[in-house]
Order: sequence, then C-alpha cells, then structure tokens
Amino acid sequence: MLARHDVLLIADEVICGFGRLGAPFGSHLYGMEPDLVTVAKGLTSGYFPLSGAIVGEKVYCVMEDNADRIGAFSHGYTYSGHPIGAAAANAVLDIVEREDLAGRARDTGAYMQQRLRADFAQVPIVGEVRGVGMLAAIEFGGEREKKVRFDAGLKVGARISRAARDRGLIARAMPHGDILGFAPPLVTTRAEVDEMIDIAARAVRQVMDELATGR
Repeated sequence: MLARHDVLLIADEVICGFGRLGAPFGSHLYGMEPDLVTVAKGLTSGYFPLSGAIVGEKVYCVMEDNADRIGAFSHGYTYSGHPIGAAAANAVLDIVEREDLAGRARDTGAYMQQRLRADFAQVPIVGEVRGVGMLAAIEFGGEREKKVRFDAGLKVGARISRAARDRGLIARAMPHGDILGFAPPLVTTRAEVDEMIDIAARAVRQVMDELATGR
C-alpha cells in the first residue's frame, strides 16, 4: 500500500533492532521493507553512544542524483563517525552474530512471554500482559474487563517498580501509565527469567495488598 502511493516508510529500530525481538530487526519479524531504518542502543550495547540511519536505495539514489545540483547531503556533525563508537559497534555486532543473540532472544523470549502471561494474566490488578521476544510490559488497572485505569495519584506502576527494586530487580515504570516494562539482556537465561518474574510477582502482590487495605 505504501509503495503504491509512494509513501516513505521509516522504521524506528532503536529498541527493536539487533535481536531484541528474536529477529535481527523488527522489520524482519513483521515482513516490512522500510526506506530508512534508525538504529542506536543495541548497536554498541550501550558501551558507547552511537546511532545511525540505514538508507535504502530509493532514498540514496535521490541524494546521489541531486548532489550535483544542490551539493552533497549535509550529514556531517562534530562527533559523527567517532572511531571509538565504530570500534565498539563492530565488536558488539561480532558478538551478536557469533553468539546468535537474536536466536537466543527468540527462544528465551518465548519462554519469558509464556511465564509472564501464566503468572500475571489473571491477577486482578493486571489489565494486559504484552510483548515480543525479550521486550515485554505489564499494564495495571482497576477493572481488567473494562480497561479502567487507576487514579494517577496512586502511582501504582511506580510503587510496583520500587517494590521490585527493593527485592533486587530493576524494572522500569513506564511514563505514560501504570506499566512495568521488561527489557532484559539478550543473554538472559531461563533461570534468570524465572527469578525476574518471581520477584516481579512478589512486588505486584505487595502493592495489590496495599491497595486493598487503602495504604
């Protein structure tokens, strides 16, 4: 449809790229053929700041064909192409490929998704459990069937995140609702997934008990 109407497709793979969803990129998983792909985060595994844009032939040809008329595409900045960033990216990408981290994320991620749904889908204050590969979220609400949100003043997501941290688990409270986010390392084992979910379950139960008693 997009190609038929000559609409440019840009895929944001900053989080989803380099194996997070159990495939090299989210575009591979969902059969997308983007014209541009933005990348960062997993490119260097966070060891050094580096981001990039992967440009398809359709876009590249436009820049190349018009270079003589309007000059070279202006994309040079003070810290562009930093050699340490490039070296870190090359080292990380070698590991991603050599250790098949996308495949490991696919297999362990499937287990993580199954465990999350089994442990949380029927919890009274859980509205939805969602995710793909090694990326997941639990959204909390007051009435699961009606999709009713908690009063923002209760800060349910933040309280669950804090209760998890008190038990040794860092799980992010997402900023746009009472949502607990999970993005564990791609090398996470099933035993570590079990430990992560067990801690999260105890944190949820603690806050659920607090809500029930008006604390």
